[in-house]
Amino acid sequence: MDNLYDVVIIGGGPAGLTAALYLARAKYRVLVLEKEQFGGQIAITHEVVNYPGLAKTGGKELTDTIQQQAESFGAEFMLAEATGFDVSEDIKAVHTNRGDFRCFGILLATGAHPRTVGFQGEEEYKGRGVAYCATCDGEFFTGKEIFVVGGGYAAAEESVFLTKFARHVTILIRNDDFSCAASVADQAKMHEKITVLTNTVMEEVSGANGLTYARYKNTVTGEVTEYRSEDSFGVFVFVGYAPATEIVRGTVELNEQGYIITDGSQKTSAEGIYAAGDVCIKPLRQVVTATGDGALAATELEKYVAAMQRKTGLRADVPVPKQSKPKAAADTQGSSTSEELFTAEMRRQLDTVFSRMEKTLLLRLYLDNRPISAELEGFITSLTALSDKLHPEVYDRQADESFAPCVEVCFADGTPTGLAFHGVPGGHEFTSFVLGLYNAAGPGQDMDPDIREMIAGITQKTDIKILVTLSCTMCPDLVAATQKIAASNPNVCAHVYDIHHFEDLKNRHKVMSVPCLVVNDETVSFGKKNIRQVLELIRG
Repeated sequence: MDNLYDVVIIGGGPAGLTAALYLARAKYRVLVLEKEQFGGQIAITHEVVNYPGLAKTGGKELTDTIQQQAESFGAEFMLAEATGFDVSEDIKAVHTNRGDFRCFGILLATGAHPRTVGFQGEEEYKGRGVAYCATCDGEFFTGKEIFVVGGGYAAAEESVFLTKFARHVTILIRNDDFSCAASVADQAKMHEKITVLTNTVMEEVSGANGLTYARYKNTVTGEVTEYRSEDSFGVFVFVGYAPATEIVRGTVELNEQGYIITDGSQKTSAEGIYAAGDVCIKPLRQVVTATGDGALAATELEKYVAAMQRKTGLRADVPVPKQSKPKAAADTQGSSTSEELFTAEMRRQLDTVFSRMEKTLLLRLYLDNRPISAELEGFITSLTALSDKLHPEVYDRQADESFAPCVEVCFADGTPTGLAFHGVPGGHEFTSFVLGLYNAAGPGQDMDPDIREMIAGITQKTDIKILVTLSCTMCPDLVAATQKIAASNPNVCAHVYDIHHFEDLKNRHKVMSVPCLVVNDETVSFGKKNIRQVLELIRG
C-alpha cells in the first residue's frame, strides 16, 4: 500500500521526537508531521539547566539532537499541517496540506499555544505593543520599558532574556510569588533591571502610536497605578498555554479545558490513537515529562502496530536510516558557494523539490549599496547553482532602498509570478521561500477543492505584504499560505519583507510584533494564520 506508515506522529516537539526515536530504533516506519518548527515551544528557550544528564544546553540544541538521533534510525520528517483524520478502519488516514498518509497508529503530540489574559486593550494592541514571544519581538523594544504579565517559569526566564533589549522590566504577578522553581525565579528577582510586583494584575493598556498608557492594580491593597510615557513601551504576556486540540475534537475524548484524556499507557479514547506531551492532562509540563510521555506512547504503539500487522498482513517499508539531520531552514548567510551555504542533506532535499518543478523560474534581483544586497546576491547565486530550473538576473543595482534588496520570482519570460522576498530568505524563512518556488513553478502543493475555489474567486487586484523576522518561528506558516494564494491567482501578489531592513515600512504600519500581514496597505493583522484565515482577510 502506497504511503503506508506504521505510525504517524502529529507534532515535532520533545514528545513527538522522542517517540520517533523509539519507534524508528525498533524498526518501525514512522513519519513526524510538524506545521511550524521541529523542536516545539522549548526550541525558543535559551537555557535548559534541569534536563537530566546535561549540565546546560539550549532548547533548540536539545531538540535538534533528539531529531538527529531519530533520523539516524530512519525516522522521516515533514513540514506539513494535519487537517483531519479518518480512524474508523484498521488502516487510518491522516489528511494534511501536503497529501494523505496511511498508518496503523497515530500519536498526537501537538503541544499547546500561548494563552491570553483578557485585560482591556490586549486584543486591540496585539502586534503594536502587546506580544507573546520574547525571541520574536524582544528587539522591537530596545531601550524601552517592558511590562511582563505572568508568574511562571516562562515569565521569569523570558523577563531575564528581555533585559538584553529593555531599559527596564516590570513583572506583574497575580499571586504572591512566582510559581516556578526558586532557582529560576531568583534570577529575575535579583536582576538589577527587573522589578517584581506581586498580587498585581494588568487592567488596561492603550496609546496612539504604540502603547503609552498602562493601568494595573494591586489586588490586596486595591491600589491602582497608572503608567504614562511619551515613549512607547511593551507588554509581554506569559501566562501559560492552551492545548492545541482543535483538530481532534470529536475524534478523541477531551476534558473541559480541552486537554486529551489518556490512560496510564498514553492511549486515548480512540483505538490506535495515543497522545503525549503538553497536549495531555498532567500535573507537570516539562521537557523531561514530555520525553517520558513520548517514550511510553512509542512502546505501547509498538505493541499495537505489531498486532495490526498480524491482523492485516500488511507491513510498511522501513527506509534505510540516514546519518544526517534534515534542516527546515538555512542558518548560514553571506557565503558564496552552494557547498558552504547548504549541507549535503539540504542539497539532497532541494534536489528532490527542484526535480519536480514543471517550469523554469527567473530570480530577478533588485539591489542597492548596502551589505545586505551583496548577501542576497551571493545567496541567490548559490541557490540557483543547484538547479538548471532556476536562473539569476541582476535587474537593478541602484534600486530604491524602500524596495531593495529584493528577489522577485518570475517565469522564464520575465513575467512576475507575484512572489517576492525583500531581504535574504534565510533562517526560518528558507523553507517557505523554497515552497514558494515550488508552488510558482508547479505542480505545487495539494489544496482542498474548496480552498482552490476560494482562491480562484479573487477577481480584484490584491497586494499583500508580510512583515517578518528570520528568527520568528510563527512567520513561515503565514508566508507559505499567502505565497500559495499568490502562486495560484495572478490577481494576488505576496511580497515578504524582513522588517530589519525596512524601517519605514515598520513605522508606517506601527509594527512591534511579527508576523504582520498587510492587505492593500489598509487591513493590518498580526499573528500566524493558515490559508483559510488569510483568504477570509482578503475577502473582507
